[in-house]
Amino acid sequence: MDGLMRIGELSRRTGVSPELLRAWEQRYGLLQPTRSPGGFRLYSADDEARVRRTHAYIGDGLSAAEAARLAASEPSAAAAGGPVDGPAGDDQAPVVTYLAVQLRDALDRYDAAGAHAALDRLLAAYSVEFAVTEVVIPYLHELGERWAAGEVSVAQEHFAANLVRGRLLGLARDWGSTGPSSAVLACLPGEDHDLGLVLLGVLMARRGWRVTFLGANTPFDALEASILDLRPSLVVLSTIDARLFEEHEGSLAALAAMSPLAVAAPVGEAAIGATGARPLAHDIVEAARSLVAG
Repeated sequence: MDGLMRIGELSRRTGVSPELLRAWEQRYGLLQPTRSPGGFRLYSADDEARVRRTHAYIGDGLSAAEAARLAASEPSAAAAGGPVDGPAGDDQAPVVTYLAVQLRDALDRYDAAGAHAALDRLLAAYSVEFAVTEVVIPYLHELGERWAAGEVSVAQEHFAANLVRGRLLGLARDWGSTGPSSAVLACLPGEDHDLGLVLLGVLMARRGWRVTFLGANTPFDALEASILDLRPSLVVLSTIDARLFEEHEGSLAALAAMSPLAVAAPVGEAAIGATGARPLAHDIVEAARSLVAG
């Protein structure tokens, strides 16, 4: 009976009255109690988690029935031994969609607290890799399309991208963890857009790489110094500007002579290959998969 509780204790922990807990159990099947030898209903940590999620969803404006359905459809972290890796099945898809909509709406409103809350729920229920590939990257693609169509302002796009970037960098505390392969990630000199590189770094780290992230606008002398100091298995450089790639082709060839090099740039694979570097797919998820596969 370890870890089980009576309804009064469940009420105390969640702040939901016993009467409402019983109603949620009877109407929506939200709770799945067992019986003690004396016949008392006993509730588990999973029951507590479902109650907390239901309460939070109601606070977001959902009806009790919809909130309970979403809460009940989320995976059990206790049963799974931690956040679910995915992919999401049909029973999880409504939850993922709901959290993605919550994130988008909060960012559109410049609501940092709401956006962080949506990300908190996403990362509590699913693995980092799943959250990044199934929610964050699709959201950022959609954000770019909406900006191009004039549906969001430059200010909204910058606010959203910077909040997401900061949150992803917050996951980088274990980028230097153990692993057989190491990578240095940086943007070419003059390139200030590093969000795609941050996403790639997160995915590489989650797949066992030790990542050193140098970020935007990295001078070549700093890159050369890092190669000499770290002796990485791979250097990854990126730019979204073809002119920057063309400007630095000679320096890229010099780096490729020092270390295995991969480059993401909006130019043909042949142009990248001519420098001695390996072309990376424009799709971030595919790029991470190809690097892990070797």
